[in-house]
Amino acid sequence: MTIKFYNMPYNFKAGITLKDPNMDEQFNMALHICQNEQDVLSNRQMLANSLALPLQQFVFMNQTHSANFKKVTLDDAGKGAFSADSAIANTDALYTFEKNIVLTTMTADCAPITFYSEVDGVIGTIHSGWSGTIKEISYLLFKHLKEVEQIDLCNVKVHIGYSLCAEKFEVDRDVADQFKELGYADDYIEYNAETNKYHIDNQLVVKTQCVLAGIPSANITIDRECTYISDECFSYRQDKDCGRHVSFIVQIEEKDQHVETAN
Repeated sequence: MTIKFYNMPYNFKAGITLKDPNMDEQFNMALHICQNEQDVLSNRQMLANSLALPLQQFVFMNQTHSANFKKVTLDDAGKGAFSADSAIANTDALYTFEKNIVLTTMTADCAPITFYSEVDGVIGTIHSGWSGTIKEISYLLFKHLKEVEQIDLCNVKVHIGYSLCAEKFEVDRDVADQFKELGYADDYIEYNAETNKYHIDNQLVVKTQCVLAGIPSANITIDRECTYISDECFSYRQDKDCGRHVSFIVQIEEKDQHVETAN
């Protein structure tokens, strides 16, 4: 079992599961693409155990490369945890103020984003492949948090996880033009005259969207590991039948944290 945990304040936990050849399904976390659902459920249970929380407290999305996001409540606990059919439909970002609710996003090249604010007690996950980036899902969610939830974005910390690097994110002009139409992505687009292809740094475009929404650049960290190149990663571009990572974040209820520390 391989899980990378991020450096977080004591009452928050976040990280990403990684490909592990010694595990069933290589530690795949996706029920919608697997050889054996029970193996995936077992993998998910191992992740839950590592967080000392029941799998019933996890929330999964049916990701569709949209710009749709949802505020998660206690009523959503367990959605998608045991069945892909019960996942929150047509959604690519989640946020919540609830404690002990584990928000997730699944990726295998797309950029996974986790975020939190100690001051306002909000956490969230975003799935931003190139299509979600074009639709500005990160910008729209953070704008919503600022204008509707009254979140001070200066207190929000963002982490952009493992995803496809620019070297391997090779696209035709039609996709490059959509990035150019954003008006702020030109510095992250390179043209290769030999192949007549474009290479785009999706992570840095996502970071720019976060900054434009109002998050200080200093509050944003990026894992630059390329999912296509790394042996620890699933890559859809490399293998269309590959598994999925889960990026996760949870705010631990303080009394539970104290119990854990006492042990």
